[in-house]
Amino acid sequence: MGLPVGITRITRIARIARVSGVTRSARWARVAPRRPLVRHRPSAAPRRLRVLPALLAALALPVAAGCSHDGGGAAPSGRSGGRDDARSTQAAAPSSTAQVTPVTGSPRTVPAVRSFTARGGPGWRPSSAVRVVTDPEGPLADEARLLAGELKVTIAPGPARAGDVELALRPGQRGGPESYELTTRDGRVLITAPDEAGVFYGTRTLVQSVRSGGGLPEGVIADAPDRPQRGLQLDTARKHFTAEWIEARLREMADLKLNQLGLHFSDDQGFRIESSTHPEIVSPEHLTKDEVRRIVNLANSLHITVVPEIDSPGHLGAVLKAHPDLQLRDATGTPSRGAVDISLPGAARIVDDLLREFTPLFPGPYWHLGADEYRALMARDPQGSYPHLADLARQRYGSQGRVQDLATAWLNDRAAVVRSLGKKAKAWNDGFFRGGLVAPDQAIEVEYWTGRELGARNPQEYLNEGRTVVNLNDQYLYYVLGEPNEFRYPTGELIYKEWSPAVLRGTKPVAAGTADPRRVPGGRFAVWCDHADAQTPDQVANGIRLPLAAVSQRLWDPRPPRTPWQEFGALYTAVRGG
Repeated sequence: MGLPVGITRITRIARIARVSGVTRSARWARVAPRRPLVRHRPSAAPRRLRVLPALLAALALPVAAGCSHDGGGAAPSGRSGGRDDARSTQAAAPSSTAQVTPVTGSPRTVPAVRSFTARGGPGWRPSSAVRVVTDPEGPLADEARLLAGELKVTIAPGPARAGDVELALRPGQRGGPESYELTTRDGRVLITAPDEAGVFYGTRTLVQSVRSGGGLPEGVIADAPDRPQRGLQLDTARKHFTAEWIEARLREMADLKLNQLGLHFSDDQGFRIESSTHPEIVSPEHLTKDEVRRIVNLANSLHITVVPEIDSPGHLGAVLKAHPDLQLRDATGTPSRGAVDISLPGAARIVDDLLREFTPLFPGPYWHLGADEYRALMARDPQGSYPHLADLARQRYGSQGRVQDLATAWLNDRAAVVRSLGKKAKAWNDGFFRGGLVAPDQAIEVEYWTGRELGARNPQEYLNEGRTVVNLNDQYLYYVLGEPNEFRYPTGELIYKEWSPAVLRGTKPVAAGTADPRRVPGGRFAVWCDHADAQTPDQVANGIRLPLAAVSQRLWDPRPPRTPWQEFGALYTAVRGG
């Protein structure tokens, strides 16, 4: 027996970054022609061993009676919606499973599926006779192992038979690399996608549907995210979080179809990853490089990209503790907290050492350069407060040179370093200044978080300049421990009801038509540990669960949510599975 028509078998080289709409087809060694292939043969290409022990733990799937939920509306743009799928030929030996109670209604998941076309039939329920069908040595082996562990069933090479769940790649299937189609028909489930991420998200929909309603109703789900960047920003510099804690967050993120973890591991209070080039800056509580590799491997297997951040030229107090000679001082000789003196070559050298050391540890496409809250530019008169920087700016850029030009040149230089290492740079919005002689590199993504700084620029300005802007609106998406500076812990309800990717600052969206997914590719919910002891790690984990779920919903589906907030919260409790 062969694969369904139009489905091919592809040999995997290695998983690399999987986020932000970047198509990962370059990682394939070859793409077979679109014709049925026998799937009993193991792949001839060697597979790289990956770390997945935590994924293989069997998870209980409590069955709860689910009420009908409207998946809502048409399929995502460019998708085929309720198109009938070609199916694998059923094996001669029938399954022993018997559908006692049909599964009815619509799938109930978080985030909600964007399109469900119901068909008459009993649907599908898990049983001991179910198998997860795919090539056990093929590109979907990881996804199959995780799903089989959750369902407590076995993996088989096929062909699929009644009761089975089949996973298959369909190169060229419309909808983008994270899209998928899930067809429930004749007691079987088929999940197809153009890339591994889409198949994985289809398995998340299946697992959540089992938890919320006991199984899958008959019909076709056509689903895809609205925004390619969806995630969590975690401050591990001010508060140390263990590798195990971070891994638990990754699993929760994956179930929510989130795909990006920002890791802010250097700040005034700590430097939290082992360093071989500058061991003197590392805090006593830190992650070893082996632990980071374990985190990155798990994230990779869950289709999550880790975005590392070394913030500079501010927020470098942990570095300055070991290198006080690099500290910025004002005209009176007073040290500026956390800021290096960007006129000193040694300041750039140590930051670039760290960028080069840590880049190989994080294989994703992005590196975050920070660039926010540089003390020299938080002064009302930077030139008067820091005359030696003003003098250097005039020497380099002429009589109109200003301190902001030096800071922008610093940002551009660091962006050039990470670009040479194969990374795309991100930086906080208050590291981008208007009207200078030196313009920020156009390729650096703006991560918009606040409009509180002196000379704050409206997010519309960045969009009008043609820049890509990622949403971390501090009014909705900032979970700041201790609630300093008028911050309040987000509950999730306001995110769900009021926020959208277009609401980049405050409560008002930017101009209509300027926040499409190309220009505002998504956002992240951020945990900042300003008062590190204000909450325990467990309290943080509990506090961010519903806000993260709300962010997931708003980044997955561009339409206002249809499910009332209280029902949404209860649903998320049900689909979490414990």
